[in-house]
Amino acid sequence: METSGGRGARADAEFTDFVAARMAQWRRTAYLMCGDWDRGDDILQRVLTELYRNWSRARRAEYPDALVRTMLLRRLLDERRLRWTRVVLGAALPERHADQVDPTDRITLVGALRQVPPRQRAVLVLRYFQDLSVEETAKALGCTTGTVKSQTAKGLNTLRALLDPAPAGR
Repeated sequence: METSGGRGARADAEFTDFVAARMAQWRRTAYLMCGDWDRGDDILQRVLTELYRNWSRARRAEYPDALVRTMLLRRLLDERRLRWTRVVLGAALPERHADQVDPTDRITLVGALRQVPPRQRAVLVLRYFQDLSVEETAKALGCTTGTVKSQTAKGLNTLRALLDPAPAGR
């Protein structure tokens, strides 16, 4: 029996299983990239809606996880380009979630990560929080491996400076 939109119950179950197995990882990725749990959840929801609409093609992809990461990254970058996303409503700390090991360190790192330019932040999150290789990161971002390497180096330097602002001579 077909469900609405011509999808079968089997395809819906397959989609549900795929998403359920990866949801926590995708939430963390969205949060780390944008620094806000609610905004990350909103963006992830839009990505999942798009994924569901295109599930018949997406499930045949060679690397569906990479496809979703790419969709998430592109949506995050698109959101950043919109004027309303530049409005800062407050400086409250993010909520504490169960997946946080040390809240103080996590808040410090995420706060610093928010100050890293978007492209460098995306590279750092994909490389160090998602454990992607240079090649996988380049593919996800649609750039060269050289760009990934240079953005990684710049991003790490920026993060180091933000986390240890003392001049080198001290």
